[in-house]
Amino acid sequence: MQAADYISWTKELAAVSKNIPARFTNADAARAHLERLQWPEGPICPHCAEVDRASPIKGGRPGLWFCNACRKQFSVTVGTVFERSKIALNVWLYATHLLCSSKKGISSHQLARMLGVSYKTAWFLAHRIREAMTPTGAAKGPLGGEGQVVEADETYLLKADGKRKAPGAGGAAHKMKVLSLTERGGRIRSVRIENGTKSEILAHLFANVDPLSTLHTDGAQVYKFTGAVAEHESVDHSTRKCRPL
Repeated sequence: MQAADYISWTKELAAVSKNIPARFTNADAARAHLERLQWPEGPICPHCAEVDRASPIKGGRPGLWFCNACRKQFSVTVGTVFERSKIALNVWLYATHLLCSSKKGISSHQLARMLGVSYKTAWFLAHRIREAMTPTGAAKGPLGGEGQVVEADETYLLKADGKRKAPGAGGAAHKMKVLSLTERGGRIRSVRIENGTKSEILAHLFANVDPLSTLHTDGAQVYKFTGAVAEHESVDHSTRKCRPL
């Protein structure tokens, strides 16, 4: 890189950095941001749930509180995926922002480049954050419902564990099989499947799809006569590529 190009690049980088919120570049700002979100009415002890009965510990690390009710120490990260992590809190927040704002997802390699961390660190961050996004409560219920459509299809991704494609061989037997269930205009669930047999897919349909739903699939035999839903409609891709409106 020429000296002039380098100076221009550093100026552009500095200009971009000015527009990045402080919570993504400074650990103290990130902690303050989390405290505002988690404790709008004052510190809440995660051990005894007492509100506004805590005092900051003088001489301790920033953000450490002492509960006067249960006599225990805590911080805003207790009970979250950020707890006991050696990774700076602002890096956690920036990684969460990138994962949530990337329409088509983001790879660990891209995350590592944007955060300035190693690939292993980016991989760890991505997996922990995605795990924290796992639906709970009512959101964990079955997809679809009366009058709603759930679409189901399988695909093949990457290479399955311990499997290797023989030289010159075709097909996808060496790849990992994934079943995706999509609620029309709503939630999506993807699960790894072993062989893609009818009994295996049927088990996932019963576990994840409301029986009052309408199931839309391709013409695969594994979806026929399952009895898992009230109605089933399929498209034969060999004759037409889309369902007529």
